[in-house]
Amino acid sequence: MTLLYIKALHIFFMVAWMSGIFYLPRLFIYHTLTPHQVVKDQFKVMERRLWFFITPFALLTLVFGVWLITLYGKEWFAVARWLHIKLSLVTLLYAYHIYLFFLMRAFAKDANKHSARFYRFLNETPVLIVLAIIGLAVIKYI
Repeated sequence: MTLLYIKALHIFFMVAWMSGIFYLPRLFIYHTLTPHQVVKDQFKVMERRLWFFITPFALLTLVFGVWLITLYGKEWFAVARWLHIKLSLVTLLYAYHIYLFFLMRAFAKDANKHSARFYRFLNETPVLIVLAIIGLAVIKYI
């Protein structure tokens, strides 16, 4: 029964984290497009608050994910090839999360070097990764 509670929490925190991961680059798009400094300053506040709001969700996703792997055991982990691929993709999401932090800091200094188009593509990247992660976790094939 504990396993199911841990799995539920892992999924909950992942969904909460992803909601922010999907929205933060959207804020970057709007931030890039506005010519008004007062609006840019408001976006800076929103971006910072969102990033620091979702970061604990990212950490809790990791904690409960590692806990799940521990509960399933070493033998299971060794043969779960799909999980190794999933973990590689999850690592990409954590790198993406950190990259968003550096982009947010550039916006905070009014030093953005990218176009709205760049952020539109950046906004779609985690969607594809999450689709692959969910597919691997549900189907467990490979």
